[in-house]
Amino acid sequence: METLLELAGRPDKCAPSIHIAGSKGKGSVTAMTASILKAAGFRAGRYMSPHVIDIRERVCLGDSYFDEEIYRKAGSELRCLMEEKLPASVKSNPGSASLFDKNSPGGCEPTYWELLTLLFFLCAREANCDAMVVETGMGGRLDSTNVLDPLVSVITLIELEHTAFLGNTIAAVAGEKAGIIKKDKPLILAEQCEEALNVFKEKANEKNSLLFYLPETAEISDIKITAQGANFTLSFKKSLNYQLSIINSPFFIPIPGKVQAYNAALAIAAAAAAFPQIKEKAIHEGLANLKIPARFEKIALSCEMPPFIIDGAHTPQSLEQCIETFCSLYGEGGVLLFGCAADKDMAAMAKIAAPRFAKIIITAPGTFKTSDPARVYENFLIQAGQAKTELIRDTKTAVFRARDYSIDNNLPALGTGSFYLVSEIRKHIG
Repeated sequence: METLLELAGRPDKCAPSIHIAGSKGKGSVTAMTASILKAAGFRAGRYMSPHVIDIRERVCLGDSYFDEEIYRKAGSELRCLMEEKLPASVKSNPGSASLFDKNSPGGCEPTYWELLTLLFFLCAREANCDAMVVETGMGGRLDSTNVLDPLVSVITLIELEHTAFLGNTIAAVAGEKAGIIKKDKPLILAEQCEEALNVFKEKANEKNSLLFYLPETAEISDIKITAQGANFTLSFKKSLNYQLSIINSPFFIPIPGKVQAYNAALAIAAAAAAFPQIKEKAIHEGLANLKIPARFEKIALSCEMPPFIIDGAHTPQSLEQCIETFCSLYGEGGVLLFGCAADKDMAAMAKIAAPRFAKIIITAPGTFKTSDPARVYENFLIQAGQAKTELIRDTKTAVFRARDYSIDNNLPALGTGSFYLVSEIRKHIG
């Protein structure tokens, strides 16, 4: 990635940045931070994943797409860069060698994720962005986005995830995420279990990074959840040398869920620490005008029909929080449409979800990631029984089955388990 950026003239240095990692909530925090910066008058590039409907959701200006001309120019620059930097032997004999041979710094051809990350930086430079909010893809230490030297690093809650790549203990996963902590730059840290917290404290101390640990430095109270969003009050106990002077201030975000109040607190702290000149009014406006798909999003089928909610919860804790919000708003005994990737903790998620729903439909979360619907179904059978559990491997068929069952029985529906599943739901009935 460093080699690619050097070839491109270091577009990653075109603007100051905020870098965000974590197991859950990092996409929401990224979107919230970018929305706050937009309200404050910044041209803030936003890089996050996955997308739900349009790949441009990953490479944005604030909460909107870049102008089409920006994508065109950056895409052309990327293509020309790749073609021009190929050795002459490769140009004359396509397929005879890689962009990087085994002795070069890259060691192999750039990956899709590396090229997409480069495309974002090229777009940000072409659009004259004056700030960037960048979410890691997986992990942090070896992620392609970890070329940044950000003003602030943010790490959300850590759970066991991607264990084949990040390690099979919380400490190992936290160690990978801690790779984004930079020397002499502050770290905004969500509440963590002791095992993860010890890793982050040690790394922050090693890097001389000022640690802003949310439970010790901020207080969130008066959280009220409605179908329209979340209201909460936030106060900071200490400023950590930054002008965080928001005291007992009420906020609103248009996404239901207690966890979103905590995500918003991370975003507020990150934006204010990186850019102390930001006013409280911009923070209010940025959060209130937040636009982000598949975070407890209500699909507008019809105002007469029961609600159909989609959410990308894909870890046990995020699923538990999603279902708790769903049941608090719409009651127990609704319809669950569930699908997850093969590397997820199916047993834990089945144990959490099965008792709360009257009808459960298991399916594949699309075709982008490897999945094992039969094994998911087996886990749900153990918890829910055959009478209320159904396996429909074809995703589109399962989506319409869930919708029809919801309407026929006047029951609210929740589609979750994977962003790739909610993308399919939104595509077919959203």
